[in-house]
Formats: sequence, structure tokens, C-alpha cells
Amino acid sequence: MRLKAREYRIRAGEREHRIVRPWPPLRHTTLNSPLHDRWGYLVGDHDGLARLAGLFSFAAFSRHTLVHVPLRDSLPRDYAPGTPVDLVLAHRDTGGLRPSAWPALRGRLRDGRPLTLRTDERRTADRAAAWEAAPERVAGRLRAAVHARTLFLLGDRDVFCAAAGELSLAAGHGPLHERAPAGHDVLLASLTPFLEQPAHGWDRTEVDIGFQARPPLHRFTPPGRPASRRSRPAASP
Repeated sequence: MRLKAREYRIRAGEREHRIVRPWPPLRHTTLNSPLHDRWGYLVGDHDGLARLAGLFSFAAFSRHTLVHVPLRDSLPRDYAPGTPVDLVLAHRDTGGLRPSAWPALRGRLRDGRPLTLRTDERRTADRAAAWEAAPERVAGRLRAAVHARTLFLLGDRDVFCAAAGELSLAAGHGPLHERAPAGHDVLLASLTPFLEQPAHGWDRTEVDIGFQARPPLHRFTPPGRPASRRSRPAASP
């Protein structure tokens, strides 16, 4: 898979941070804070969910890169309640990044360098399968934190690959759902199984994944159904 992006290199003290953003932004994908609202909902159209799957895959094999997905200013959805947040994907050992330092870095992201990201779906699927097969995955889950209206997901290669597979599933199955042509959001998958959880079960962090067709709906055609065409006028006698 190929994804267009912008690359930024920002120096903070003795460290230089490499930050990658998708380009153009995912205007039809939204995310609300799972920590402030107790339930996070990531909902997007096919393009947004498919590109997010690619970004998770890219993050999995890019240990020294921060992937920043601006979502706060996306087009609002009818049903994505709560506080809208951006998304940052990073490995746990990425340059000592602390969420509290993020606003200063984000404020310096101006003119990025055009970049094409390449991902390998087979390699991603292999590492996702390895994560699923591991007998004990608690230490390998994503750690979630929210700061400055940004959800940080910090993890390692295999769990990012497993999460990428879940997003890819939602992107592929969403347009096929019977509710999709009417513009309803369709809950299809979840990132919750990949997130670290507290020892007590009453304060779980949950992030579900939904699909919603991009308006205008009269242009939405589910896969496998021929696109409607305007009939030709009858020939003059």
C-alpha cells in the first residue's frame, strides 16, 4: 500500500523528532476521547479507515517515527459523541516522547516535506498473527493516554500490526453492511482488545471502530453493485 504524507523533523533540546502526517488529512474520519468520555468511537469512511490501517502498519515498522493523524477538525459526524481528539502512534521507546511535550512539537509542524509511505500487507498480517498466537500478550498491548486533545497509543511492532488488521477489516466490510447506503454509522470492529487495561475492570478504556459512508449518499455505491448511470435520451424519430 502507498500513502501520501508529509514529513517533519523537529529538534527539541538534544533530540530530533521525525513526525509523519497523512496528506491530505482524513477529513471524513473522527475520533472522540476514550478517557474523558469513557467510550472512544473511531468512525470513518472507506478511504479514512483504509488509510488508518496503512498508518498503523507504517508505525509498526518505524520505531523512531511519530505518526500524527489530525482528526480534531474533521467534518463532524451525526454520531461520534464526546470530545474530538487527534491521534498519535509511537513506539514506547521513541525518543523519550512525553505527551506533555507534544503541544510544543505540534505547534512547530508547518511546512513538511512530501513523502510516500509504503507498507507490506503480508508482513503486517504475519506479525499480527504472531501477536494473536502469543500465549501472554498483556505486556504487548497499546498504552493509551490523552493530553492536549490528542490520544496517544504507545506500543510495539506486533500489536500495531494486529490493530492495523482490525482497521482493514472495518474498511473492507463497512461498505457491504445493509445500513451503509442509508448513511448510518455501523459498528464493525474494536481496538479495545489491543489496549492495556487497569487491574480493576470498572475503569476500562474502550475504542470501537465504525464505518459511515461519505456524503453525499446518492453517490455511494456498495461494492459489487453497478454504479447507476443516467439513461440516455431516446433518439429523435
